[in-house]
Amino acid sequence: MNPSAVLDIGLQALTTAAKLSAPVLVTALVVGLAISLVQSITQLQEVTLSFVPKAVAVVIALAVSGHWMIAEMITFTNDLFARIPSLLGSA
Repeated sequence: MNPSAVLDIGLQALTTAAKLSAPVLVTALVVGLAISLVQSITQLQEVTLSFVPKAVAVVIALAVSGHWMIAEMITFTNDLFARIPSLLGSA
């Protein structure tokens, strides 16, 4: 197994991780920004007011994109397993 193959697998893993975390992180970012804006306008600084909506939005984002996330992980894993013979040099 040569270093370029290791770097390629690492790059694919990082790209897959970024794609899978994007829906949850973007949802939390948007909801957090909106709640911060509302708190700033109303001058209501309550910790639970920022945490609960974010947690609910993240759960909804996971429920909506969960099937896609699992499908992406299965595809990545199958591709990795399919590359094992070529990485070992037997193919």
